[in-house]
Amino acid sequence: MASGDTLATFFPLQGEAPASNYATLDTRNGVTVLDFDADADESMVFAGFMPRVYAGGGLTVTVGWMASTATSGAISLDVAFMSVTDDADDLDTKAFAAANNANPTAASASGEVDYATVTFTDGADMDSIAAGEYFRMKVTRDADGTTSTDSMTGDMELVFVEIKET
Repeated sequence: MASGDTLATFFPLQGEAPASNYATLDTRNGVTVLDFDADADESMVFAGFMPRVYAGGGLTVTVGWMASTATSGAISLDVAFMSVTDDADDLDTKAFAAANNANPTAASASGEVDYATVTFTDGADMDSIAAGEYFRMKVTRDADGTTSTDSMTGDMELVFVEIKET
């Protein structure tokens, strides 16, 4: 597969809520979104299968999001991967690799979708996900700004996630 080709896409209804502090489903003008609060770190997990045509390069994750009400400020957006290797990884104990961060600003109008990108190099940065392997990806709004500044008021509304080969 060529660099820049889409490997997977995810939408809000495909999310799997973690045990606690998870984003909640909502709709906006008939569009299903996931609401990530401004006052608490919240996450959502998406599960996928890395296509067998994946050539083994890095990944670029694009998160399509909009602000519920704000037209200024930035969010702290973390993305992390977990590979699940055949006959090796125990889902009861396997953890996500360290998250990579983006710090996008709100679009100029509430309701406009911003495309925020988070890049991963091949290997440990993306938990060494291989072609033909099951994986999990966690998207988190770092509302307390541990990783980068989160100054946007109101909810971050996730619209979609796309994974491309870099």
